[in-house]
Amino acid sequence: MSFADRVHAQLDLSNRSKLRVCMVCLGNICRSPMAAAVLSSRVHEITTVNVEVDSAGTGSWHIGEGPNFSSEATWKKAGYEYEHIAKQFTKDFYATRDLILVMDSSNYHNVVNLADSQSDIGKVFYLRQFDPSLRDIDPLGPHAKRLEVPDPYGLAERAFEKVLEMVEDSVEGLLQVLNG
Repeated sequence: MSFADRVHAQLDLSNRSKLRVCMVCLGNICRSPMAAAVLSSRVHEITTVNVEVDSAGTGSWHIGEGPNFSSEATWKKAGYEYEHIAKQFTKDFYATRDLILVMDSSNYHNVVNLADSQSDIGKVFYLRQFDPSLRDIDPLGPHAKRLEVPDPYGLAERAFEKVLEMVEDSVEGLLQVLNG
C-alpha cells in the first residue's frame, strides 16, 4: 500500500467533506504557524475535501502571542498571508482535528502521549512525511531525524528560509496526497 493510500485509509478521506489540519511545533511561534500559513494559502488547490488549518505548540510559553518576527517576515516575503495567535496543543484537539502534523520527534512524542486511543495516534504524522523525497522513511525508525523540521528560533534569517523550503516541499506533497 502506498503512503497516499495509507493516509487516505487512516483519515477515511472518501467519506468526509471537511478535513481539519493542525500544525504542531514547540512554542507555536515559528515553524507551525509558518506551515499553517503555507497550507492555508494553498487550500483552494485541494479538490477532494474542504480543508481548515490551524496550529499549536506543545509548550505553553507563548500562548496568546503573535508569531516570531523572523518567521512571519519569511512567510510574508514568500507571498503567504496568515494571521496567528499562539495556543497550546491539548488532548481536546484530538476531538476537533483530523490530521495533526508535527515538526520534530519531541513534538511527535508530546502529542502522541496525549492520545487516548490508536485512532488518535493514527491522526499524527510528521509534516515532512509528505515530502515526496522522504516518504519511505519510517517515522519510528532509525532515520526518523531526517523527517524533522529544525527549530529556527534565535537563528539567522537563512534558517527560517530553509524551514520555509522544507515546509513548502512537504505541503506540496500533502496537496498531492489529498488530491490523489
